[in-house]
Amino acid sequence: MLELLTSPEAWAAFAALVTLEIVLGIDNLIFISIVAAKVPVHQQDTARRVGIALALVLRLGMLAGIAWIVGLTAPVIDLGLTGPPGEHGEPTFETQFSWRDIILIAGGLFLFWKATSEIREKLNPEETATGKPRGASSTLAAAIVQIILLDLVFSIDSILTAVGMTDEVPIMVAAVIVAVTMMLLASGPVMRFVQANPSVVMLALSFLLMIGMVLVADGFGRHVPKGYIYAAMAFAAFVEVLNLLARRRRRRREGLSA
Repeated sequence: MLELLTSPEAWAAFAALVTLEIVLGIDNLIFISIVAAKVPVHQQDTARRVGIALALVLRLGMLAGIAWIVGLTAPVIDLGLTGPPGEHGEPTFETQFSWRDIILIAGGLFLFWKATSEIREKLNPEETATGKPRGASSTLAAAIVQIILLDLVFSIDSILTAVGMTDEVPIMVAAVIVAVTMMLLASGPVMRFVQANPSVVMLALSFLLMIGMVLVADGFGRHVPKGYIYAAMAFAAFVEVLNLLARRRRRRREGLSA
């Protein structure tokens, strides 16, 4: 342990892993914020904190069984088919699937379904007798179950990525704890911001749709570089910030003219 604390390479790996975990946790944080916002107001903080705590527990549990996690990449299903050749002669999709592939495909389809159903509710807000939009409330247990399912998918992807960057388990554990702690601190402001800006909700749901499709593609062996995904998300978020500033200035001018 003392060697790790005095090793520049260990600190460099730690910094890289913390950054990676934070970036990979953005989509998880968006999903938790949207799901937590659908439970009663007095339970929203509980759902958010429980969801992020479960993310930490799952990641630490998986780090404790790294050998088992790495084994999830071994093929368990072989359809015996060959996809049409791609640009460089390789098959355009895999027909051998590991447990990791199956989990990514299932998680991607779940995320796609969840985002699609949320968008449909936003586009067709049927009012109830209490004046709340249809689907605006959910039970705490249902929200936690959804968070657990997506935590499992994101945790496996996160840990497998971390294993590819360093062999030192203490570094991975420390990086996960720091990254999840930062997620916990940021989750409250993120959820309040999402709730206060309906257009941001639609943008976040669009992100979840894209991430779901990427997970499914990854499960079929078509890896999409994460840099492209997060660059597109960053650009869309930048455009939305400009729209928010423009709307705020327009309301301010209308208030002054009134």
